[in-house]
Amino acid sequence: MCTVEGLLIDIHQKRIYPARILVQEGIIQEILEIEEPLGSTGYLLPGFIDAHIHIESSMLVPSEFARIAVRHGTVATVSDPHEIANVLGIDGVHFMMDNAQTVPFKFNFGAPSCVPATAYETAGATIDADGVLALLQLPGIKYLSEMMNYPGVLYKDPEVMQKIAHAKSLGKPVDGHAPGLKGTEAANYIAAGISTDHECFTLEEAQYKASLGMKILIREGSAAKNFEALHPMIAAFPELVMFCSDDKHPDDLLDGHINQLVKRALNLGYDHFDVLRAACLKPIEHYKLDVGSLRKGDPADFIRIDTLESLQILETWIDGKKVYGNHKVNFETKPASAPNNFVAPKIGLSDLQVAVKGTHIRVIEAIDGQIVTRSNAYPIDSTQTYVEADTEQDLLKIAVVNRYKNAPVAVGFIKGFGLKNAAMAGTVAHDSHNIVAVGSHDTLLLKAINLVSEASGGLSAVTTEEQIVVPLEVAGLMSTKSCEDIAAAYVAADSLLKSAGCRLHAPYMTLSFMALLVIPELKLSDLGLFDGKKFTFATLFDSP
Repeated sequence: MCTVEGLLIDIHQKRIYPARILVQEGIIQEILEIEEPLGSTGYLLPGFIDAHIHIESSMLVPSEFARIAVRHGTVATVSDPHEIANVLGIDGVHFMMDNAQTVPFKFNFGAPSCVPATAYETAGATIDADGVLALLQLPGIKYLSEMMNYPGVLYKDPEVMQKIAHAKSLGKPVDGHAPGLKGTEAANYIAAGISTDHECFTLEEAQYKASLGMKILIREGSAAKNFEALHPMIAAFPELVMFCSDDKHPDDLLDGHINQLVKRALNLGYDHFDVLRAACLKPIEHYKLDVGSLRKGDPADFIRIDTLESLQILETWIDGKKVYGNHKVNFETKPASAPNNFVAPKIGLSDLQVAVKGTHIRVIEAIDGQIVTRSNAYPIDSTQTYVEADTEQDLLKIAVVNRYKNAPVAVGFIKGFGLKNAAMAGTVAHDSHNIVAVGSHDTLLLKAINLVSEASGGLSAVTTEEQIVVPLEVAGLMSTKSCEDIAAAYVAADSLLKSAGCRLHAPYMTLSFMALLVIPELKLSDLGLFDGKKFTFATLFDSP
């Protein structure tokens, strides 16, 4: 029998009182109200849960992610493994689940619904409705992952509807992904059985979807940051709000996790029970997680903080074991295997050339802190043979190289990165994870791409004086190294790009979404330029 005392924050009863928690074999046997806690001070509350995250975006295998997350009071995640699934298929999902079981942390995985994400790109695998059913039947799979193919839902694509039907038949929720969708289309999307959305980027959109009963996940990741726009939802729809990070790079994960959102919300004056309900309880209820919420009979999953103001994590407990305390993580991680799927050959300068075929080109405009883009037409010098990057206008080249087979390179143009005499590339490129690269000159762009090819996946940063490569040996998405090591390498590459003029807060995270076709307005896949509003390919050369 283990005894833990402190000021208990009872979110269910909306009370704070001195309590003694009795734990045996990982289960809370009793919670006793006492006059005054002895020994350890601080507040006891349920552990934090990230309601939607792609572990792969941390560039860490699940076991290493857990080692860092418990420092921030996170005890569980709702994790969509569709990144690795788009590279390795069902085998990738099993890799994530197997590695997750090596540590005392509560990963809750979903069955990826969109592998590939669309028919307009080349992925490394396909998971059809039968494959989705096989995954959903596994006890470790809690839900159908985000249904990004919202046109497939709206037009009742048979394969899409079958995947949703499988989840419904097993009583497992279906996650959504429908940025900007409103009106009748949003209503029809929700009516199909979609229960959540983490893609709202305006308060109006979130309020409308919540009015139809949809759960709204307030996201604050490394690229997409929606907390400032959406935090009024905490008070307006406290029963429908959860917190998530979606994508979290290793350097940001070292700094914090869901605890950062909780602290920001509390500092804005929101009711602490509403805030903690979003961070701790609502994911358990919605996804039917085997995670404790500090009640008798629950798994002993809870944390100790100093105060509600500073929110310093003193201890993290999972299944009755103190996995973090005294600034130390109390479990070890084992070396992970490194499955991969990478056959792309090196390319040449001619693969990056764009012959002039008009007077204007359609250009992707990246937006810092968002994964949506804008589309605009820009004039070019039509007397030239080839269209080149123009750093004076911040008009850079973007290329996507098929990593799974030898194929033509897709080339377009992009604004917003600000690079001068530099290039970057990576195989973290949602959702098919081909090589995506941006550069100010063809020679640097070529170098950045081929460095990633030589590493069989990873990130690269290149200037005229320096080059950095961050190998990601697990599917071209994750490293087997520690978070501290991979974060240091990532920060070095990030700093090199910023020294070369990049204006983005998280250049690699923004880059990773430039091939995500299901997010409007204009993106580039390995098959060409794509209009995310019309959901069809677009021509590079455009009239003004």
